[in-house]
Amino acid sequence: MFQIPKNLNTRQDYLDKIKPFIGKGLVKVLTGQRRVGKSYLLYQLIQELQDKDINTPVIYINKEDLDFAWMKEAKDLHQYVRDKKVSGRMNYVFIDEIQDIVDFGDALRSLLLDEELDIYCTGSNANLLSGDIAGNLSGRYIEITVYSLSYLEFLEFHQLEDRSENLEKYLKYGGLPYLKHLELKDHIVFEYLKNIYGTIVYRDIINRYRVRNTTFLEQLVFFLASNTGSLFSAKKISDFLKSQKINMAHNQVQTYTEYLCNAFLIHKVPRFDIVGKRLFEIGDKYYFENLGIRHGIWGYRPEDRGKILENVVYNHLLFKGYKVKVGVLGNEEIDFVCQKDGETTYYQVALTLNETKTMEREFGNLQKINDNYPKTVITMDKFDGNTFDGIQQMDLRSFLKG
Repeated sequence: MFQIPKNLNTRQDYLDKIKPFIGKGLVKVLTGQRRVGKSYLLYQLIQELQDKDINTPVIYINKEDLDFAWMKEAKDLHQYVRDKKVSGRMNYVFIDEIQDIVDFGDALRSLLLDEELDIYCTGSNANLLSGDIAGNLSGRYIEITVYSLSYLEFLEFHQLEDRSENLEKYLKYGGLPYLKHLELKDHIVFEYLKNIYGTIVYRDIINRYRVRNTTFLEQLVFFLASNTGSLFSAKKISDFLKSQKINMAHNQVQTYTEYLCNAFLIHKVPRFDIVGKRLFEIGDKYYFENLGIRHGIWGYRPEDRGKILENVVYNHLLFKGYKVKVGVLGNEEIDFVCQKDGETTYYQVALTLNETKTMEREFGNLQKINDNYPKTVITMDKFDGNTFDGIQQMDLRSFLKG
């Protein structure tokens, strides 16, 4: 019998997303990078259910536990749940890291036929939805992507106050939940993060996709870390690597980049024509799901300050539920075009607005957008004055608390 860990930090934003679907005939799928806290969200759900009724039937399967090493195929999963089920009551089924079970979608489809089963599962690969689950459960699942801790969650987990030095810790170490158990010192944190990175690369990419050219894969990650937030196509990446004596066709670069995205190590952000309302087919930007992991493999460098600011803003927008694209307006670029609930918001990101040219560029690009949706420039500077022609300026700490 598994035990729920003590002193759980509640991630209320995610629980609020899940609660409307409890007891409904939909598979609840939590996806996200390894170690972002998906398992602990399952524990929190179990805790809530058992707080209401201690005798609530719970069937818990953790594919990272050797006790479940025998469970390899859909039929094993299906039979185990049928054997453990308590008839005449709603049974809550929790399956952690379900992608390690072959053809698991077949088992989920069959189990959904039983109205006494309420099913939740986690996975560390985006292919769960685009392939396995979507193909088997069309219209019968709900996806909730779990991200690294937001800034406010980071403060809560580490019991820190909202101060500039603690924002700096967040920017440097990122938001993996387990860090709350470690002393926030570089040699400790980055050693842990490098090990998490190794687990993601080898378990979720090399082993899953049978990648042979592991040296190239790691060089690609380093390249993306050094060029975080830059505009690149697979061909440009391939050409750059050739200049470094690493030969790889651009279609292979594209494939490996997709592997990294599927493992949630990085996010690919497409470009969007603001006037034509269409996506560009080539040229994307890449951001890291967890900045601490980026710094663990690449280093935390002063010259990357602008890239880090842009990455953390992007991550926060995802956490707040926005669909995010890079905006293109003629020859100008809008850092982030964000859509949610039928509304659009625009953001520009700049380290500082101390120079006139910077102000003209950042505010000027937003001024050229011919609509009345909110527009904001985010900087490290704090400013409490008026808007610039209706365009807000917001400092990063205020943005991350909003």
